[in-house]
Amino acid sequence: MFHLVNEVREKNPLVHNITNVVVTNFTANGLLAIGASPVMAYAKEEAADMARIAGALVLNIGTLSREEVESMIIAGKAANEQGVPVVLDPVGAGATAFRTEMSMKILQEVSVSFIRGNAAEVANVAGEKWLIKGVDAGMGSGSTMELAEKVAEQFGCTVVITGEKDVITNGKTTHTVANGHPLLTQVTGTGCLLSSVIGAFAAIEKDAVRAATTAVAAYGIAAEKAAETTADKGPGSFQIAFLDQLSKMRKEDEAFAKINTIKE
Repeated sequence: MFHLVNEVREKNPLVHNITNVVVTNFTANGLLAIGASPVMAYAKEEAADMARIAGALVLNIGTLSREEVESMIIAGKAANEQGVPVVLDPVGAGATAFRTEMSMKILQEVSVSFIRGNAAEVANVAGEKWLIKGVDAGMGSGSTMELAEKVAEQFGCTVVITGEKDVITNGKTTHTVANGHPLLTQVTGTGCLLSSVIGAFAAIEKDAVRAATTAVAAYGIAAEKAAETTADKGPGSFQIAFLDQLSKMRKEDEAFAKINTIKE
């Protein structure tokens, strides 16, 4: 799978992000580090044009407004017309009725290729009950794997639920990834960046599950290496080291991947 890491660098795909104001800079730098080309185009006057020429479109509702959702839908429909993969990150869905409503609106009007979120976010966009605290997953009942597979079948897409163990599934093929480090939860925007990194891999690999699984594993490995090099420091140093490690990811790092195929 990790030959895709090298391919991202070679092909330098354009990833169009309509994302939240908290994470814009970190997302752009993270995409550059992994070898992709980031662009942030929010205006409805240009959203469709940018989406049409992108390798992938990432829609992130972290700091949403009705106007931004309008741009997302315009961009999403243009991406659908061109066969450009669309990643939806429903940040905080379930925390407020507005977030849940807007997530569902996007899913009703845009055919998404991926939904990436924590268990609570993914559950709430699908009408399932799962507690959420702000934008962080709370307690829920049931299996995240069963939830992911159900939502994948419901929306006809690949679902990525991130947590202590990540789940990637299209409802038929299911992988788990055990790479990562707790320090990722102490740096804002790491989940959002992962959604965009999935977009970068989806831009160069048609097999959505393979693209997402490789992206998630490579991301987790970079976090593990960054944590090791900054063990005596803190989240600020970790953030910089993490970007450095993303830039160093290569095919050979597959040896560190903790990928488990549940079914295929």
